[in-house]
Amino acid sequence: MIALKNILVATDFGEASDAALAYGRALAKAFGATLHVIHIADNLFLRPVVGDPRSLEEAALRRIHARLTDEDRRALRARVVVESSDGPADAIVRYAAASDVDLIITGTHGRRGVVHALVGSVAEEIVRTAACPVLTVKHPQREFVMPAVELQAVPCGAG
Repeated sequence: MIALKNILVATDFGEASDAALAYGRALAKAFGATLHVIHIADNLFLRPVVGDPRSLEEAALRRIHARLTDEDRRALRARVVVESSDGPADAIVRYAAASDVDLIITGTHGRRGVVHALVGSVAEEIVRTAACPVLTVKHPQREFVMPAVELQAVPCGAG
């Protein structure tokens, strides 16, 4: 049987991340797992910045909390994390390993060609380097997760 105790949703506050949060919420509820939500802010250390970098992290915390419901906090024991890093994928994978995360869920923008080659893909790097399974969600996603449908854990080989 699949045992999910800790589910991590990585967010950049885009539509794909919001879709990933919907999946994370539904899966955490179905498995009784703790929902972790992480945002990796740009590391502004030794860079010219207008304003206090801590205020940017505080703003990110507020944005995450605004996306969470009271049920997320109560029933899913939601944990919110904002870290600064030059390598968002590495920071997400490190957090997942340190927190015994069983599944990482992240949005993907589905970039292709030159843009993908130049910008790269945080989601792709997470898939390559994470020790646990990774679910990538593209927006608009298929409606696999719907509020009226309850997911049920099914033992492997059953059904």
